Amino acid sequence: MTDINIVLVEPQIPQNTGNIARTCAATGASLHLVKPMGFTVDDKKLKRAGLDYWHMLDITYYEGLEDFFEKNKGGNFFFLTTKGRHIFTEVTFPKNTFIVFGREDAGLPEELLKQHDETSLRIPMVDDARSLNLSNTAAIVTYEILRQWNYPGLLCEGQLTKYKW
Repeated sequence: MTDINIVLVEPQIPQNTGNIARTCAATGASLHLVKPMGFTVDDKKLKRAGLDYWHMLDITYYEGLEDFFEKNKGGNFFFLTTKGRHIFTEVTFPKNTFIVFGREDAGLPEELLKQHDETSLRIPMVDDARSLNLSNTAAIVTYEILRQWNYPGLLCEGQLTKYKW
């Protein structure tokens, strides 16, 4: 496992969570799900999106944001939001990083973002775009962190199956 923690606060779309679970499994990141969720963990759409990676997941569930923060004291928290004033690539991510995402339909609470102005981050996009897909955003930021850390523990060279390089 890496020192990356992906946190989904009240996720509503099972396919997004399944895709993010697959990203976590492929990168060694831990997945944190903060209730209430808009689906159950046995949802077929959730399982299908995560394919056969569920056994590779380090996943933790929380009853709410207060429970999450209480159990993860000392973490380095970064909040991904379209309302962020800082670009995610301008940050040097430390170990024990938690990247926190809000609901697909509402984002993170503004009072939380106001309290964490310096660590509220956004991915740049055109003015008319409302937002990126949650699972795409999680993958983009996760791989930026891994790039900064030189991809620890990840296989960085593939092999051909029929030929040799």
